[in-house]
Amino acid sequence: MSRTFHIRTFGCQMNEHDSERIAALLVADGLEPVADVSEADVVVLNTCCIRENADNRLYGHLGALKALRDSRPGMQIAVGGCLAQKDREVVRQRAGHVDVVFGTHNLIRAPALLREAAERGPVVEVLDSPLAEGEHSGTPGLDAVRESACSAWVTIQTGCDNSCAFCIVPQVRGPEVSRPFGVLVEEVESLASRGVSEITLLGQNVNSYGRDITRRRPLFAQLLRALGAVDGIRRVRFTSPHPKDLRPETIAAMAETEAVCEHLHLPLQAGSDRVLAAMRRGYTAERYLSRLAAARAAVVELAVTTDVIVGFPGETDDDFERTLEVVAEAEYDSAYTFVFSPRPGTRAAAMEEQFVAQEVVAERFERLRVVVERSALARHARRVGMVEEVLVEGPSKKDATMLSGRTRQNKLVHFSHPAAGSAPCPGPRSEGPPAGSFATVKITRAAPHHLRGELVSFTAPKSRRRRLPVSAG
Repeated sequence: MSRTFHIRTFGCQMNEHDSERIAALLVADGLEPVADVSEADVVVLNTCCIRENADNRLYGHLGALKALRDSRPGMQIAVGGCLAQKDREVVRQRAGHVDVVFGTHNLIRAPALLREAAERGPVVEVLDSPLAEGEHSGTPGLDAVRESACSAWVTIQTGCDNSCAFCIVPQVRGPEVSRPFGVLVEEVESLASRGVSEITLLGQNVNSYGRDITRRRPLFAQLLRALGAVDGIRRVRFTSPHPKDLRPETIAAMAETEAVCEHLHLPLQAGSDRVLAAMRRGYTAERYLSRLAAARAAVVELAVTTDVIVGFPGETDDDFERTLEVVAEAEYDSAYTFVFSPRPGTRAAAMEEQFVAQEVVAERFERLRVVVERSALARHARRVGMVEEVLVEGPSKKDATMLSGRTRQNKLVHFSHPAAGSAPCPGPRSEGPPAGSFATVKITRAAPHHLRGELVSFTAPKSRRRRLPVSAG
């Protein structure tokens, strides 16, 4: 009987994709994935260190796993990802029952490190720079364990050359390294040949892609056009661009490449020029809004989402009022709002004497939520009565009698289908569209965070593949 593994993922899309790659490596090494951690012979925690409570979450999970490990002789625990890259030996010092610690640059070594630990005892291996290109493209068996049959992450770049005061990513992911243009085209062509119709390009600053290759202008606009032209790829998404690097040629590529979705995630972080300067973001609110306006003018019905940090050190009432003004003017479709979280080693963490009181931050956070949800609801309300193309993800988590999926604008839609008692619709399966289908849905209701609709018709996916039983933190 094969050994089994379970992966728990914390953090961003980059971490989710890394977990898929780790799973592929473990499958290629003869292990089988399981959904229940109590049935796993190998447990991998793929960590994030962006938020302040990341450490507590990791060690809380490790504490719970200790009893399970004690009851299962031979069980192994591995910790990888950003927090492992940052803390290294500290993980073993705080949790002596961990067998393997590996970082962001050597995840391809995970199976070998697990074998080494089984033979010789605990192993800590964290590299300060990435391995060769094979680390990205040479992951065997990836298609067999990818979480989605029709959607895939594609890492185009690792690391970051920016110096945002609040961010620890450059320390744990290193400088920007772009993957070769031709390798990316080949990878997407291979994914399309196996039934993938939607790709999401990943990088810490995707619109600087290729600058380290050419030493001149970035190649991101050309990459969007090339990948959008791959036969079988119907949707191209990307995250995240940096506002200071959003170039006219990228906006033009978005507008002119049919497969590129009408969605732009453009992190604002703050609306006060004084705070933006302290954050070392490299733009003013006016410059940000002008680039946002240029994108909306070029891309019809562009949906825009953002990130905003509340309570950055030294943020005054006037600074926050300016943030509210910019957020209101931008009219976002949605926003990820965060309370400032100091990370050791960053410039912002050294501004301790300027930290904003928790009660003030809480009050500001709530005011920001109201402004964001007001614009989100208004923009969603404009979709009522429209017919949208929805990529079906599966049963709705809000209502099991409905299905869920996302529009090209990345809006979540919950919709009725024949099996739930709605009127029959044309399509190859009378019980409704399976995951991976492209459904035509008429929008009937709007809420700040989702839409409701009714199924009109659907097109079945090309192929079905098993899903990867991993869990997200």
